[in-house]
Amino acid sequence: MLKKKLSFMIITGSRDKLRQFQISYRLILGCALIVAFLFIANVLLTTSFVKSQVSAIQIKKLRAENELLTKKFEQLHGQVSEIASIYDGLVQKEITIRNIFNLPEISIDERQLGIGGPENQANPTISRAVRLVNNSETQVEALLRLAQFEKEKYEEVYGSLAEKKSLLDHTPSIMPTFGYQSRGFGIKYDPFTGNQRFHGGIDIANRTGTPVYATADGIITSASYSNGGLGNMVTIDHGYGFETIYGHLSKIKAMPRQNIKRGMLIGYIGSTGYSTGPHLHYEVVKNNREVNPLQYVVSIR
Repeated sequence: MLKKKLSFMIITGSRDKLRQFQISYRLILGCALIVAFLFIANVLLTTSFVKSQVSAIQIKKLRAENELLTKKFEQLHGQVSEIASIYDGLVQKEITIRNIFNLPEISIDERQLGIGGPENQANPTISRAVRLVNNSETQVEALLRLAQFEKEKYEEVYGSLAEKKSLLDHTPSIMPTFGYQSRGFGIKYDPFTGNQRFHGGIDIANRTGTPVYATADGIITSASYSNGGLGNMVTIDHGYGFETIYGHLSKIKAMPRQNIKRGMLIGYIGSTGYSTGPHLHYEVVKNNREVNPLQYVVSIR
């Protein structure tokens, strides 16, 4: 069949001219195959071109996103470094507080928390953004561990300072009243006998009714008339081995077992008991021994 031919006749305007030619089926089939091949090739090339254009757009978009992420992680890396700097400042403040209050120091090795080891070699196949992410993640994890450690140490410092504050609150530190010191602490002459004897406190003279205040926090252990010569007397147990005694009061303004704060009114100057005139006899007892009250006066009031 491929050997058969098609005959074509062309008739012009003049009947004298008649043209005839033949085309074989083989040629027609070959031309059809060529046309089909060109069409398929065109479709394939067009599809490939479109795909390449789409891929190029996607790659461009991914590159832009990668650059944006890189910038953001650079900013994050800077913020992490700033946080690390703030943490270092907090550590220095903690060290300063420990030095001021004579608290135990923390060794540098203990602060390291066992962090260390060989660093990972840079992998050339890893992008810069991925390296930034890994570095930031490592820094954040380290800072979290260190922050938890520092939090625990600050709690220790807080507990120690709270204990010290309690000690300071319960340590006599002010004058109990206003007036003139008429008699000091130690071996003094007795105003009644003229003989020298130990005076376990100080006498502060002022007019009757001058207010008398507690010199530290504590609990009233006695508030009554004393037969030992101090007349109306108040005794306060401050804890930590401290006790204060206030004698010769004209009037008592405290009750036994009452919680008292530094500066609270407990009575008034008087001349009750073994006394030659209105004054306050004030004693500070530490670990069952009388001590000079003036050693425990930080401020007058």
